[in-house]
Amino acid sequence: MERDPGIDPDAKRRPATVKEIKAMSHPLRVRILRLCADRELTNKQLADRLDVDPGTALYHVRQLVEAGFLEPVAARTGESGALEKPYRSTGRSWWLSVGLDAFDAEEGLAPLDAFQQELAEAGPRSVATYARFALHLSEEDVAELDRRIVAVIDQFVETDAERVHLPLHGGLFVLHRSAE
Repeated sequence: MERDPGIDPDAKRRPATVKEIKAMSHPLRVRILRLCADRELTNKQLADRLDVDPGTALYHVRQLVEAGFLEPVAARTGESGALEKPYRSTGRSWWLSVGLDAFDAEEGLAPLDAFQQELAEAGPRSVATYARFALHLSEEDVAELDRRIVAVIDQFVETDAERVHLPLHGGLFVLHRSAE
């Protein structure tokens, strides 16, 4: 979860811009955002953690910096004595509404792909709660369900800085239309 102690407490959810949608259109970028949410990480640390080439990680980090989702922080001296340039989340991506219709067909699944990768990495015992359901809903019902669930999530996001000492949990709310 993205935490920036300096996040504007009056921040409110808003539609994502085209640049922001593009930045969120790759599962690796979504995972980088998640990893930089609660700690500052260097490009090398990200590359090692995600098992990708440092050049690949840097490309995606730059996309996130350009969109305003990551920011560089003060350089530090690493364990080997080398100068490290870490990045951290700005917290902006938490306050975006992004409908999957905003993405191209392949890009739209990036958040789902990233979540599946994170869940597989954490293992089945990491699941704290689970709800599976099937509902008959009108477009208005879908909008109301989304509004209410997002409102609850936003309340927790707004106060998350008060709970940084507790274990970090990730989650994803997805409502899809059945193929039937």
